[in-house]
Amino acid sequence: MRTPGTPVLLAASHGTNDRAGQDAVARLVGAVSAATPHTTVRGSFVDVQQPGVAESLGVLDRDESVVIVPLLLSAGYHVRVDLAEAASRAAQGDVRVTGALGPDERLTGVLAARLHEAGLRPTDNVVLAAAGSSDASAVADCHRVSRQLAALLERPVTVGFLSAAEPRLRDAVDAVRAASPGRVVVASYLLAPGYFAGLARSAGADVVSAPLLGEHGDPPTALVEIVIDLYRRSASGV
Repeated sequence: MRTPGTPVLLAASHGTNDRAGQDAVARLVGAVSAATPHTTVRGSFVDVQQPGVAESLGVLDRDESVVIVPLLLSAGYHVRVDLAEAASRAAQGDVRVTGALGPDERLTGVLAARLHEAGLRPTDNVVLAAAGSSDASAVADCHRVSRQLAALLERPVTVGFLSAAEPRLRDAVDAVRAASPGRVVVASYLLAPGYFAGLARSAGADVVSAPLLGEHGDPPTALVEIVIDLYRRSASGV
């Protein structure tokens, strides 16, 4: 039961036409809801799926306060523009938007776990596959994640992007293959199965890890904790 005065947690994901991706994100939102029984948790989307963020805000009471948590790995255009504008236009008096899910060392831990699940070997070369953004700060965030992953794995990690930024993933894979012996393994810095995960699989690597949210099973505890932490920091005014 929701505690009176507790802000609504509106989880805003990108949206996808991929059913496995839809289900994976829905499981994440469900897990966040289960872990916060005194908070109203709702899902919404910035693109592709419905309800959109503005629509989700529109059905809430005007006296509701809301914290929008982007289920996005980097704070690019959707966070800085789309969600910020939706919050500013909302009828509610207090609507806040948190930062993106990453960079966060807990996400890096999930990335490493996915690589080991895929059979990572000591001699493998690792390329981080990120969606990409025209926002320079979002690109910088991805490079920060690659440095975190390199430190955790104790080996170099190259970054490749699937859109909007350079180098593109296929070029990064080809460059690493030409420069180093051993397999090329892609670490999918992607939230869920979908279009970009398909592009990562077709970029020419020997092995591609699963996205942070797998097609089946419970979401990683770390992801649930990150969403809740973002919400609670914003709700408390920190």
